[in-house]
Amino acid sequence: MSATTPAQHDERPGRIMSGEMAEQPAVLSRLLDEGAPRIREVAEQIAARMPRFVLLTARGTSDNAALYAKYLLEILLGKPCGLTSMSTTTAYDAKPDLTDVLVITVSQSGGSPDLVASTQAARDAGAITLAVTNNANSPLAAVSEFHIDVLAGPEKALPATKTYTAELLALYLFVEGLRGGDGSAAKALPELAQRILDRQDEVRALAGRYRFAERMVLTSRGYGYPTAKEAALKLMETSYIPALSYSGADLLHGPLAMVDNVSPVIAIVTEGKGGQALQPVLDRLRARGADLVVIGSRVEVDKASAGFALPTEGVAEEVQPILEIIPLQMLAYEVTIARGQDPDAPRALAKVTETH
Repeated sequence: MSATTPAQHDERPGRIMSGEMAEQPAVLSRLLDEGAPRIREVAEQIAARMPRFVLLTARGTSDNAALYAKYLLEILLGKPCGLTSMSTTTAYDAKPDLTDVLVITVSQSGGSPDLVASTQAARDAGAITLAVTNNANSPLAAVSEFHIDVLAGPEKALPATKTYTAELLALYLFVEGLRGGDGSAAKALPELAQRILDRQDEVRALAGRYRFAERMVLTSRGYGYPTAKEAALKLMETSYIPALSYSGADLLHGPLAMVDNVSPVIAIVTEGKGGQALQPVLDRLRARGADLVVIGSRVEVDKASAGFALPTEGVAEEVQPILEIIPLQMLAYEVTIARGQDPDAPRALAKVTETH
């Protein structure tokens, strides 16, 4: 058998997504080293305006990053916070009074027309507008009063990976800046992210176990809930496996009935109050004989059917989602490859989704 040439190797399915996942430690380091001063400056200017309420606007993967920011803002700042329904202004032409409201719009590309129109409408309604994007020259950045660049570099694979973790870190640093914190809880993230990426074989073994799954359920509580939603999105858009995400509390209010010993349940068990709140859900899942996969501490993984132990001991709960999603990105990639599909180019998707 002849050896594979570098050119042939570079044409393998998923090479772009794989390469961009591998960039995440460097992206996180760049954001901490180069982006943090600008983020702090923006945060200080906005804090001086004393916004009374925060609204978050986003779609897709960025919507899950916005949900993470909602937890940060409500828990760390005690600031009332909501997720916007863009159609109220873009389709229904509503005219809300947004005086002294901070509107944060999160978007990798900053190019979706409804995000731009909604942000412009918010600014016209008196809001303080902040865009968080991976494109400082985007239309969204142009219509916003303030902008934060997540500095992830060009992202070519359709499934967003490095831009998602960069958005999470940028939003964490921004909230830290609003409350006068130093963001020190994030300093270890690049090294810990690399340690996770180095365990590809473990994730590949999990993918082999679940490559024929017809459905997956993902659940978590607290800071881990956005991770469950983002992981479900990654699995659906790459492998086409129907993946349903629920808060652990919501899972007990009906959807638990669909859980059996065939379809895997992936639980993201954050070390901290979110993980503690999830314990009754884990107990119920075990009692039903669920094929339970845990992404979390070694103790929780050892009690499950399978899992991936995260290096989160001593890591602040509010930054654990930046690490939690990485093995799940890897799992989506590996399951897709195992099913003979190309995660770089999911069918029916475009990099910039032009919703209106």
